[in-house]
Amino acid sequence: MIRTMTIALLAFGLTACVTPRERAERNRPLAANPSAVIAAELAFNRLAQEKGLVASFRETAHKDAVMFVPQRVSAQEWLRTGDLGSGISWTPHAVYTSCDGSAGATTGGWTGPGGSHGYFTTVWLRERSGGFKWILDHGVPLTGAKREAPEFIEGRQAQCGSRPPVTIETGGEGDDLAVGLAADQTMSWRSLVRADGSRTITIRLWDGTAMVPVIEDVVAAPATRTPAGR
Repeated sequence: MIRTMTIALLAFGLTACVTPRERAERNRPLAANPSAVIAAELAFNRLAQEKGLVASFRETAHKDAVMFVPQRVSAQEWLRTGDLGSGISWTPHAVYTSCDGSAGATTGGWTGPGGSHGYFTTVWLRERSGGFKWILDHGVPLTGAKREAPEFIEGRQAQCGSRPPVTIETGGEGDDLAVGLAADQTMSWRSLVRADGSRTITIRLWDGTAMVPVIEDVVAAPATRTPAGR
């Protein structure tokens, strides 16, 4: 009983400290805001240039964020000792958002030292404050042509007005499969990691009748261990 009362009083105290403006910000209806997702991605890159990759990844990561090394790992745990290299910069080429704006995904190209380059995909979750933290991230090196930045960043939003059913997915023996959903279920992200380190990342948006893939990154098993970052 004492513990229950203490928690209740603490909750009351925290509520009392919230200003009317902050309360309105937290309670406002969610809505898609692709520009905010792009802004989060650009700030992520800017932080990497100022503080380094590891610091930028840690400061912008959701508490449950995952990355691939190549197996799936908890980002917050791995980044305590992991090395992502340095001198990497990236630019988003496209952004996709759920109808309610609770989740978004960016994909684009990165460049690194010695002419190295590749692409990335990041999934972002909106917090109660209105800001975004990434929940899933992976970068893939390319040996061929770069993914050139388009003149304008492509944007697409899931269809509003209806909600898709939730389907149960299973992987094969030895597979590590995880599926995430936006709060309104109109965007999903699926990550499948196989025992050999190969993986497939798929982002889907609701078009009113079906969940349609808008990103599908198919990554071969690495010949050698590669950094998890861009």
